[in-house]
Amino acid sequence: MTIENLRAQIDAIDNEITELFGKRMEISRLVSEYKKESRLKVLDRSRERGILTRVTEMVEPELEVYAQTLFQTLFNLSRSYQNMLLSKDHPLRLEIENSLEQTPELFPKKAVVACQGVEGAYSQIAADKLFSLPNIMYFNSFEGVFTAVEKGLSRYGILPIENSSHGSVTQVYDLMKRHNFHIVRSLKLKIDHSLLAKKGSKPSDIKEIYSHEQAIGQCSRFIEGLEGVKVTMVENTAVAAQKVAQSERDDVAALSSGNCAELYGLTALGVDVQDNANNFTRFICISKNPEIYPGANKISLMLSLPHRPGSLYDTISKFSVLGLNLTKLESRPVPERDFEFMFYFDIEASVKAEGVISLLCELAAGTEQFVFLGNYSEV
Repeated sequence: MTIENLRAQIDAIDNEITELFGKRMEISRLVSEYKKESRLKVLDRSRERGILTRVTEMVEPELEVYAQTLFQTLFNLSRSYQNMLLSKDHPLRLEIENSLEQTPELFPKKAVVACQGVEGAYSQIAADKLFSLPNIMYFNSFEGVFTAVEKGLSRYGILPIENSSHGSVTQVYDLMKRHNFHIVRSLKLKIDHSLLAKKGSKPSDIKEIYSHEQAIGQCSRFIEGLEGVKVTMVENTAVAAQKVAQSERDDVAALSSGNCAELYGLTALGVDVQDNANNFTRFICISKNPEIYPGANKISLMLSLPHRPGSLYDTISKFSVLGLNLTKLESRPVPERDFEFMFYFDIEASVKAEGVISLLCELAAGTEQFVFLGNYSEV
């Protein structure tokens, strides 16, 4: 028996498998129609377990694991196909199509925009770059920004979501699970921190530094080089500069943006004190209603996955099949639900691309919690 003979036999078996696969998927299509009429869920875990028990009993013990893997793959393909067929009537498809139709061609130049902090905050700088004439409302917390957008107090909100040096802004990710919003644009902003103090102060005078925890993390090496200096976290870098300006003490300083020096009458004892010269923060612009502007090429979504082996792999593989590049994957624990997580995905894609809306609807139908956050562009 030569290798050519063996390969010929495998080819013949593969042809049979392919023909049987086509027949199996056709039956899956009929099953999806029945489930749609009967309002049944696509996933039937007890049915799948029964099949796995039966097929593993039909093979040699050393092949049991391989048989399970083969049939679990078939189950995933069948569920995916059924969800795709059912997605044609999914509410998410209508929401996305309506958004594409109703969103104007140009991103607005003027709008009421909610930001966290006070004048001089990096969120305000981001707002000024996204809008020519923003009417900015300031809030004490990130949750205040979410709430302002949710209640219609402002059309848009600006929020930091991740930093190139210090990672994700976890508080914003946690708040995402509790609020209804859509991302309409994002911005990468170069961040340069300065050490600001009252005029006449010297570096040796400083005994306490105020700043936001992200800025503190981004300037960790600079802070470590200061002896006997207390670090106090405040809600915003601009608030830190404001506190220094309003303090009666001459031994306090703030890690803040350089333009806060002029705003609050301070002087810079050090500039560009961040650890990394290429220090960028990504901000998202959120709205209450979905808006998908021309050129949108990034999709963000959140979803929960069942606590079982392979569930994350199964989801990621769906993006791979369509050739979509996954640029971010963030997981956050679901409160009061042990070992369960909400996953945040960023994907390079457009809902106008073939198959993308169907995939989103499939994910929405096949997961317990799913949120389409938006399709937008980054500037």
